[in-house]
Amino acid sequence: MAETPAASPPAPPVAVVAATVPPRARPSGYPADLADKVRGRDKHALGEVFGLANFGVNLTRLAPGAASSLRHAHTVQDEFIYILAGHPTLVTDAGETPLAPGLCAGFKAGTGNAHCLVNRSAAEVVYLEVGDRLPGDGASYPDDNLAVVMGEDGKYRYSRKDGTPL
Repeated sequence: MAETPAASPPAPPVAVVAATVPPRARPSGYPADLADKVRGRDKHALGEVFGLANFGVNLTRLAPGAASSLRHAHTVQDEFIYILAGHPTLVTDAGETPLAPGLCAGFKAGTGNAHCLVNRSAAEVVYLEVGDRLPGDGASYPDDNLAVVMGEDGKYRYSRKDGTPL
């Protein structure tokens, strides 16, 4: 009896309308006591649609009052954002910077400069975020009792600052 060859995974699309990519099913990897800080954030993982492995690209939407993340600084991962719509506030160690469509910002890994976006306006904010996927990343969260490290499997594992696992 002949074996049936295994089906090949479908080829990634050539192009998509970014706004039609569904948001991530799990809105946040943060522990429950901190996840509410990013309620109203939707990330559409555009890079995953194309099978990109070396860097991620997200179309991110922030409802009024939402934050992009807890304020954090990566050890290995560089990040870049480009504002498409709305007027978020960039919060870094240097203070607050109002942003608008067409403005961009980059965050070099290993600097310790913690950052996040906050939507304090009455309108939705839409931006692109790009980050690499280098192994061994971690992040510190100076405003919250949280730390994260990337395991050998590429998945982030959260703990409290004292190392207590979640």
